[in-house]
Amino acid sequence: MSRTTLGYLLVTLAALLWATLGVFYTVAVHSFGLHPLTVVAYRALLGGLALGVVLLPQRSSAFSLRRDHLGLFLAYVVFGIALFYAAYVYAVALIGVAVAAVLLYTAPAWVALIASLFLHEPLTRRVVLSLVLTWIGVVLVARAYDPAQVRLNAWGLAAGVLSGFTYGLYSIFQKIAVRYYRPWTVQWYGLFFGGWLLVFVQPREAVLTPLHRPEVYLWLLAMALGPTLGGGLAYTIGVQWVPVSVASIVATLEPVAAAFFGYVFLHEHLHPVQWLGGAFILLAVWLLRPR
Repeated sequence: MSRTTLGYLLVTLAALLWATLGVFYTVAVHSFGLHPLTVVAYRALLGGLALGVVLLPQRSSAFSLRRDHLGLFLAYVVFGIALFYAAYVYAVALIGVAVAAVLLYTAPAWVALIASLFLHEPLTRRVVLSLVLTWIGVVLVARAYDPAQVRLNAWGLAAGVLSGFTYGLYSIFQKIAVRYYRPWTVQWYGLFFGGWLLVFVQPREAVLTPLHRPEVYLWLLAMALGPTLGGGLAYTIGVQWVPVSVASIVATLEPVAAAFFGYVFLHEHLHPVQWLGGAFILLAVWLLRPR
């Protein structure tokens, strides 16, 4: 198996793992009554702590950074992890999952544009066509065409656009960082320090709530180890071997898989037009397959 094919498969695996986040979020917020920001703080921090324990035997080799890269990692922690997690949570709260998902998955367009301008990745006609198919597919899957689904306000729109842009930055920062560091080193810095940043921006009472309920803590730990750490590592490793503009589009398999998981675990009804949207996204991914 070539590295390009392996990278493509790892990015696909990351999308499938991330797709389970909807189930984790729904249970944590609606069944356990946690604040959304508390959920994402534990998601990042527990994932970073678990990864740090694994990396401890490597000592300084796994944690050392060059001084001239501190700015890159600071931007990754603030914009690629903490702000991305927070923006998407508040976009969902303010404008609903449907519109928030559409705005989130404008990320491939941001990534393709940024990668072409700063990383010298070609913006080919095939990539442009895949971007168009992806946009159409996400709109259909999220049912953003339905006025009943669209409850827009200025703050919600701003949060949604910001989530898409910061998701794009997440991919860009990782693509640059893995040129110099191991994927797990990049992931540890983002999750650990991004998690602490999210902890410090919310009330102490909200942060301490899960610690008094073992079943909540175990649920958050499962979310941290599965979709957060597992998905993040798969994406970070895979993006080494495929163009970041391609990886970001392949990752849009996530809303298709999320719709399926919602149907199986949350009994959400899928409309035929949503299946059609999923087909558009799958077609976009097929166009970007390794040659």
